[in-house]
Amino acid sequence: MSNDKLTKDALDYHSKHRPGKIQVVPTKPTQTKRDLSLAYSPGVAAPCLAIAANPEDVYKYTAKGNLVAVISNGTAVLGLGNIGPEASKPVMEGKGLLFKIYADIDVFDIELNTTNIDEFVRTVKILEPTFGGVNLEDIKAPECFEIEERLKKELNIPIMHDDQHGTAIVSGAGLLNAVEIVGKKMEEIVMVVNGAGAAAISCTRTFIALGVKPENIIMFDSKGPLRKDDKELDDRKRHFATSRDVHTLEDAMKNADVFIGLSKANVVSQEMLQSMAPDPIVFAMANPDPEIEYNLAVASRPDVIVATGRSDYPNQVNNVLGFPYIFRGALDVRATAINEAMKLAAVKALAALAHEPVPENVKSAYNDMSLEFGRNYIIPKPVDPRLLTAVSIAVAKAAIESGVAKKTITNWDEYKIELQKRVGKDNKFIRFITEKAKTNLKRVVFAEAENYNILRAAQVVRDEGIAIPILLGTRKRVEEIMNEHNIDLYDCPIIDPYNEDEDNREKFALQLYGKRQRKGTTLHEARKLMTQRNYYGCMMVENNLADALISGLTRNYPSTIRPALQVIGKRDDTHIVAGMYIMLTKKGPIFLADTTVNRDPSAFDLAAICKLTCDEVRKFNIVPRVALLSYSNFGSVDGITPHKMQEALRIIKEQDPNLIVDGEMQAKFALNQELLIENYPFSSLADGNGAANILIFPKLSAGNIAYNLMQEIGDGEVIGPVLIGMKKSVHILQLGSKIRDIVNMVTLAVVDAQR
Repeated sequence: MSNDKLTKDALDYHSKHRPGKIQVVPTKPTQTKRDLSLAYSPGVAAPCLAIAANPEDVYKYTAKGNLVAVISNGTAVLGLGNIGPEASKPVMEGKGLLFKIYADIDVFDIELNTTNIDEFVRTVKILEPTFGGVNLEDIKAPECFEIEERLKKELNIPIMHDDQHGTAIVSGAGLLNAVEIVGKKMEEIVMVVNGAGAAAISCTRTFIALGVKPENIIMFDSKGPLRKDDKELDDRKRHFATSRDVHTLEDAMKNADVFIGLSKANVVSQEMLQSMAPDPIVFAMANPDPEIEYNLAVASRPDVIVATGRSDYPNQVNNVLGFPYIFRGALDVRATAINEAMKLAAVKALAALAHEPVPENVKSAYNDMSLEFGRNYIIPKPVDPRLLTAVSIAVAKAAIESGVAKKTITNWDEYKIELQKRVGKDNKFIRFITEKAKTNLKRVVFAEAENYNILRAAQVVRDEGIAIPILLGTRKRVEEIMNEHNIDLYDCPIIDPYNEDEDNREKFALQLYGKRQRKGTTLHEARKLMTQRNYYGCMMVENNLADALISGLTRNYPSTIRPALQVIGKRDDTHIVAGMYIMLTKKGPIFLADTTVNRDPSAFDLAAICKLTCDEVRKFNIVPRVALLSYSNFGSVDGITPHKMQEALRIIKEQDPNLIVDGEMQAKFALNQELLIENYPFSSLADGNGAANILIFPKLSAGNIAYNLMQEIGDGEVIGPVLIGMKKSVHILQLGSKIRDIVNMVTLAVVDAQR
């Protein structure tokens, strides 16, 4: 992506709709006069007096126990340097977003307009009553060291400077596993550290705590190796100074076992790497470009283990593997600090998790079913759902054992369940399909490329490595839109079926005529249809010139689905196609069918729709739990619809006796398992394993009305309509879909095409 495009997209992302990335949302009812009297005056006096009598009750009656301050003065923002507190705010909001989506921790970001250490410390100190913890961020060295040290001494809540310790914790876990894999010992390895900033110093301290001997470490700053005879070194750097006769990075790399890079791109050559000891370990963590490019490193030494900060290579050192879960564990036991024991517990938990069998959904997300502990998997993947429980529990236990916890957890199994319930599964679903799509790119035909939203979405999926776009439209008009809006898709094919590509157009027309000649289509009509982009795009997919088709943004549903059915057709194992919507809720995704295709399906049709939906759901490593919906509950009301759903249940159970399915039932019982268990304990869905995740509707009208209501009234995201039952990947957008909706549909289309 060009810098101009990235800048525009980033500015649009942060400015459109509601500016920024976070907001405050009430957690209690506020609709009635009574609600407000409890929330504020006079009811609020009760918790105020309770806290005045016992200050620890602030954790009981307020959000303090789940609230972290992300605080910066903007003096070392990412790779941008000292850009000031206002300019740092987007980063701090982003950090808050990560806290929330990964560990359900609420955040207030605070940007301080001061570079004075005393003033900074004083300000944070007087804010202590507000927060359960403080995450320091993007503060330049050496001030960041003193600020953190003083705050840890003077405050009684968890404090962590993530720039220092986050990378140290994740890289420490990776180093433990890498050293184990190559059969070496921590106390014997020789290490070169290139970089002497906050992260490098913290990483090196962690490595020493894990067993690396200080005398076996050579650290470099921008001037060269830190040497004991250099009288200008500050105390922190002097701690890592060497007396060895080494003057250049090239010299230090000879026979070294480990290289740790926290500096800048391309400072390590292939020759340096080749001079290292057998089975070298290289953590090239400069971002976005590492000290040595990954492919260059593995080409230089087949025995090398490489980790970088990048997600497109194995062994990504990503701070998000650490800080959300470290604070989660610390908050849950009301820790007064994040101490070394807690940080080392996080290191060892991450290292141990990488040894465990990788869940199928993680393997599937990375399109690597052979993923297992080894040279290309020394650190867990960020999408691994086990991180929340593994790291948070380890940190909480360490806090209790080291004596800094004010709250003790005795039932760890119960705590694990609480953690699993904390984070909604909606974002996880999007992350899962996105990571899955990126592992095996597919060619997606955009049949409506003369539309701004389509082109912008095509740019997003191209730039994000989700899909390879093929654009159908009048070349002149497509390029006009790209020029007008600074959309760079000039390396993507642009095909005008009406004015160009006569050979393929004639070939496709003959094929369509062969398919439809006994269904009323003449050769002349077939040729005419091939000038239409939906027909042409479907023929590209049919002829393996593309892998998936996206259309429907500007056309009605029937005119978009008709070409797909006539050209590509249904799967061989079904007599029907159906439309499905995916509602992403805090309780996880809910799949609704049929919502767009079959107006009044028979019981036999409903059984087929159920099978198609279950097949789709299983693709996402989700166990189907199906409710057949009606206005009746298990025969409570007589009527044509209840009878139809009862007959559909009989057919489904006959075809798949092991499927968890029941009905007919009302939607409230399908989605509320406690209510179902209380009233209908005999139901196969009343098994304590969660509510239904697939809702099968008796008529299209019911399904269509339901998803529209859920979309407008609820706060969940919607993906759809997903066309299921087709031989190949064809997906139809809603009229007027937003760019994000299109991107989600393209991502789903790629995953569908992969399968």
